[in-house]
Amino acid sequence: MRLAIIGGDAAGMSAASAAKRRDKRIDVVAFERGPYTSYSACGIPYFVGGLFDDADRLISRSPEEHRAAGIDVRVRSEVRAIDLDARVLTVYDRSERRETREGFDELVVATGAVASAPPIPGAEATETARTVDAAERFRAGLERGGGRAVVIGAGYIGLEMAENLVDRGMAVTVVEQGDQVMGTLDRDMAAHVHDGAEAHGVRFLMSTAVEEILLDDAGHPRGVRTSDGELAADHVTVGTGARPDVRLGKDAGLEVGDTGALRVDDHQRCTGVDGVYAAGDCVESHHRVLDAPVNVQLGTHANKQGKIAGVNAAGGDVRFPGIVGTAASKVC
Repeated sequence: MRLAIIGGDAAGMSAASAAKRRDKRIDVVAFERGPYTSYSACGIPYFVGGLFDDADRLISRSPEEHRAAGIDVRVRSEVRAIDLDARVLTVYDRSERRETREGFDELVVATGAVASAPPIPGAEATETARTVDAAERFRAGLERGGGRAVVIGAGYIGLEMAENLVDRGMAVTVVEQGDQVMGTLDRDMAAHVHDGAEAHGVRFLMSTAVEEILLDDAGHPRGVRTSDGELAADHVTVGTGARPDVRLGKDAGLEVGDTGALRVDDHQRCTGVDGVYAAGDCVESHHRVLDAPVNVQLGTHANKQGKIAGVNAAGGDVRFPGIVGTAASKVC
């Protein structure tokens, strides 16, 4: 039996490892469009900020380590289409610049999430750091110079990035269209976070809309135009959240729920199709307090859901009990 995995981070490689541990006879192949597997996205702002210099410290398990465990990991391999009837993936090898067709019996979709850049002119020039290779490019750009940074969004990702840019010695302004930081917090708690970040050196523009990223002749950011005027900037990064990456699954006919994420049952099975599972940031989870489907993008959930998908794809019978909506963040 051949199990194919789309996505090589938390959910995908947890699924691959769990399936292989349950039945070593299974042929497990994992496709990852980037160069890294099993990395800690939570640590990326601290790498960008210079807390440590070796990006390998973000890697929990390398492709070589997964291969040593019997998993066929294909990095720089982008799955471009899923044919559920033929049980075939269309895969583009970015290194060889060629397309292949890969068959499968069981499938785990772990495509994660993609950054939600604001729909404004110049947004394509902003810097994001959701993956290790993107973080390396962002940090290299910072090291080339420029001491002014604008962070768009005052959620936990935006605040963590702002803190770390200040720690690099930069002048940092956070622009937030809402009237408080961390909208998931009660207002009195958010006020403490706001005060702590300001004491650390972060400047805030609240209730302020970003209208345009101003670019120089080379297409690099030179400033940000807001509803309160213009800000000079050498670097602009976005922390306005991410949306589940469901394009592949949706195009293949997998069901998308009201949250915008793939709909799965408590065994991580995709609705209405046999032998196809999904896990991680691209799926809905059952919220045990709200008794409703939600899309919460956290590595803790992704690892657990991936393990369950892998065990069940290998013939097991385990369930994911849901989430209660907790998370932890350090700010200044």
